[in-house]
Amino acid sequence: MTTTPGARFRQAYENSPIMIPGVFNALVARMAQQAGFAAAYQSGAALSAGLAAVPDVGLISLTEFVDQGRYLAQAVDIPVISDADTGFGEALSVERTVHCFESAGIAGIHLEDQQLPKRCGHLSGKTLVSELEMAGKIKAAATARNDPSFVLIARTDARATEGFDAAVSRARAYVEAGADMIFPEALQTPEEFAQFAEAVEVPLMANMTEYGKSPLLSFTELSQIGYRAVLFPVSMFRIAMNAVESGLRELAAEGTQQGLLDRMQTRSKLYELLEYEGYDQRDRSYFGGSATE
Repeated sequence: MTTTPGARFRQAYENSPIMIPGVFNALVARMAQQAGFAAAYQSGAALSAGLAAVPDVGLISLTEFVDQGRYLAQAVDIPVISDADTGFGEALSVERTVHCFESAGIAGIHLEDQQLPKRCGHLSGKTLVSELEMAGKIKAAATARNDPSFVLIARTDARATEGFDAAVSRARAYVEAGADMIFPEALQTPEEFAQFAEAVEVPLMANMTEYGKSPLLSFTELSQIGYRAVLFPVSMFRIAMNAVESGLRELAAEGTQQGLLDRMQTRSKLYELLEYEGYDQRDRSYFGGSATE
């Protein structure tokens, strides 16, 4: 019987390729589940911006990641995976990182081979740790996990700094060190995505973030060339932030929300997502009232 978050995530992408939307709070995670997605993702970029209004340059701590990830995992039945930046330190720190995410109910994490201060994977100015150092972090993560099904995803940013061949070489080394899945960041052409899939024989994750260095390939295209998971890490965050900005401008200009009502989630839909009726019924029953009143 499939019971752990990691086992459920493995089962999902082994059965068929999956799309994984980024979810920036627990309610969005529940919406993703209702929409039929098989897994959800906590993005470091969305967390940094939404939680603290800071860029994704390693300013958010392990405990902040884990606390927010716990809310996501508790809100849904589908597995939730998370960005874990560089592991929040060296190999021994990575051990603690794995323990913390596992205890929060997260199904798996991805670790990247950047040095601190890290950068968004599609921006310039990145520097990498050595292949040996990153392999050591992967070994530490694999050793530290209590659930062998907890999924370790190794992200390499080498394409931008060392070239395509180096990215392939690093990926193979990370697999040998114990990575379950490889996440090649910022590949630059459809041909590179296909060539990488031919060169690395483990499950692969593609990042379809907007406004970056990678072309926006469709889920169908990527699954056909061998990718088992496709991330859309900040798509919903960007849509939501654009809608909020528009709404604030209209409210400031008009002095009323009347013109915004048809763009709002209704109270009934919110209560449905929150499963409010069940809370209300249980509350009544605890004080002697009928749960059906």
